[in-house]
Amino acid sequence: MADLSAAAQSPSVSSTSSGAEPSAPGGAGGPGACPALGTKSCGSSCAVHDLIFWRDVKKTGFVFGTTLIVLLSLAAFSVISVVSYLILAFLSVTISFRVYRSVIQAVQKSEEGHPFKSYLDVDITLSSEAFHNYVNAAMVHVNRALKLIIRLFLVEDLVDSLKLAVFMWLMTYVGAVFNGITLLILADLLIFSVPIVYEKYKTQIDHYVGIVRDQTKSIVEKIQAKLPGIAKKKAE
Repeated sequence: MADLSAAAQSPSVSSTSSGAEPSAPGGAGGPGACPALGTKSCGSSCAVHDLIFWRDVKKTGFVFGTTLIVLLSLAAFSVISVVSYLILAFLSVTISFRVYRSVIQAVQKSEEGHPFKSYLDVDITLSSEAFHNYVNAAMVHVNRALKLIIRLFLVEDLVDSLKLAVFMWLMTYVGAVFNGITLLILADLLIFSVPIVYEKYKTQIDHYVGIVRDQTKSIVEKIQAKLPGIAKKKAE
């Protein structure tokens, strides 16, 4: 009787195990999933997404603090001075640790070897195939940028060229107030603050962005209707 009851219960158990299993953390729809990639595996894009959305506070804080300090240093000192001080700081840490470990090994009479041996043994050589892959990927973006530049400067589309002209005119005022390093500092602050703020207030922000988008679209359509040749081109 016990065997019969166990046999009767086994199909239900097997059907349960063969059914839908709960998704693992970090999978699609999980708390660690990357919305930008959906069900695709998380790669470099997902790592950047997790970084700017402060998924790992310590890691993001380190990257944000380091980049901000470097940019502030570049704003106060020359590039050569900043690079030299960074290299000196790094060498001070590695040389001090190397000497410290050597003294400890001499006192304890141990034979642990070089403290950075595991890092020295890492193969960091770049193969010719990988190099060509990077070059080919870069050339795709370069060719696309060249086509866009030619299209804008030779006025293939009048509206797009006018947009570029207006944008460059606005940038002259921005350049009169900020320099390049200041813009990079502001960009660094925005990159690590805007995404997390948008995630918290997504509904309200989308509402106002939709209003601005509709107003902008209406203005652009009115301008296109008044420009010569645009309306005729659309009708064709």
